[in-house]
Amino acid sequence: MAGDRLSRDDFYDALAGVDEVGLKKALWTVYWRGPAPIRERIMASIDPAGAAAQSANASAPVAAVALEAEVNEFAALARSGAYLGRDRRVSPKERTRWRFTFQRLVTATTNALAGREVEPAASVMATLIDLACEMGSVDYFRSDDPVEAARFVVSDATAVLWAAIRREQGHTAFCDRAAGQLVRWESRYGWTRRGFGAVSERETPLAQVMAGMLPAADAWGQFADAYLRALDDVAEQRRGSGAGQRSRKELRENLGTWHELLQEHLAHGEYEDRLERLAHHPALVGRS
Repeated sequence: MAGDRLSRDDFYDALAGVDEVGLKKALWTVYWRGPAPIRERIMASIDPAGAAAQSANASAPVAAVALEAEVNEFAALARSGAYLGRDRRVSPKERTRWRFTFQRLVTATTNALAGREVEPAASVMATLIDLACEMGSVDYFRSDDPVEAARFVVSDATAVLWAAIRREQGHTAFCDRAAGQLVRWESRYGWTRRGFGAVSERETPLAQVMAGMLPAADAWGQFADAYLRALDDVAEQRRGSGAGQRSRKELRENLGTWHELLQEHLAHGEYEDRLERLAHHPALVGRS
């Protein structure tokens, strides 16, 4: 029956007609698209010694302060055009290997967020996500789709960050921090330039990531209040210089799924009045 778990003998019988190439393709599909624990178990079977070493490295404490300095320098060099050859601080070899540097920094930051002290690792991950969001439209590296090239899944990284903040700092701090990040990072069409490929297939709207972290009506209401405050900040910034601000239309489109979820969870409850304020919020409604 479809969905039932096969016994070992039945599973081996099912594999009898699959050649080596087919087995490798099936294993790669499970490895690439599966969650981290599955990938780790596959690698432990393929390379037990390497998996043990990687596990030891992952459990070692990360010097988060040094990591923050390295990430900030990497981001600053990228934004200055150094990886395009405009700065001698980045060697020609490093310009072609930038994605491996990026991946290493992401791995180190993820490991740091697994610890008890999530600051400054949370700030570091936010910097990496900010940079990835910018990479979708700004040429910092010689790549036609740098987010795809870096194998960086923004929604996965955001989920790790938000889970660490909520775990170590509590729900109120999580709401205050994540609300502004949701506004800043959510993207209707994902974060790669082409919108297809291995990375794009693994992306999830941040609205859905957030929904999985709000288990009850009170949690939704508290986050809705933080979200409205984040929109207040956007409106205030727009009244100032407005430089770098996304248009109201773009914000509405990017946050459309989130607004649908708010409507679903807050309508006909004690937090329903937040929906009325949202419907007329100046950060979302008006010209531009």
